[in-house]
Amino acid sequence: MIGVLEGSVRSIRHEGIVLTVGGVGFEIAMTPRDLHRLDESGQTTVHTHLHVREDVLDLYGFLDHPDRDLFRLLLGASGVGPKLAMAMMATLRADEIRKAVAAEDAAALTVVPGIGARSAQKLILELRPKLVGVEAEVVGSGTKAQVRDALEGLGYATAETRDVIGSLPEDVSVEEALRLALQELGKR
Repeated sequence: MIGVLEGSVRSIRHEGIVLTVGGVGFEIAMTPRDLHRLDESGQTTVHTHLHVREDVLDLYGFLDHPDRDLFRLLLGASGVGPKLAMAMMATLRADEIRKAVAAEDAAALTVVPGIGARSAQKLILELRPKLVGVEAEVVGSGTKAQVRDALEGLGYATAETRDVIGSLPEDVSVEEALRLALQELGKR
């Protein structure tokens, strides 16, 4: 198994990077959040997970070791493959996923494309015992969770708000995030 790769970033693409290690270029799928933290042609260390299928070997990479561990934990849940796990990691930060599971907040997980109310409940049932001991606050404190609650209070359906909430920037206040979300919903 390939656990860590250290090398120079050859290229950054929409879905991942090519990391050159000892003259060999490894294609590694990464979340947009991690891709924005990289410097093209710079040195970096990527914590990887090698996913083996019958016909392909895929590398998934994370800049932080705890993110890779959470990714592996998500893969252990039934019905979660690497694509859905990456979508979860791209839509929600690791702490938001942990908080949602700890607080049994299925609605927080439904902002991820491909996860509905039933699958969110199932995920919580499977992941909660594995996350016992993880310190987590109640999810109602996260910016995206507060915006989602406000939009639902205004009568918007979860399906309407899913894409809008997922595209909100991380570093804005709740008020600014709500304003941006309402603007985007008004365009639709």
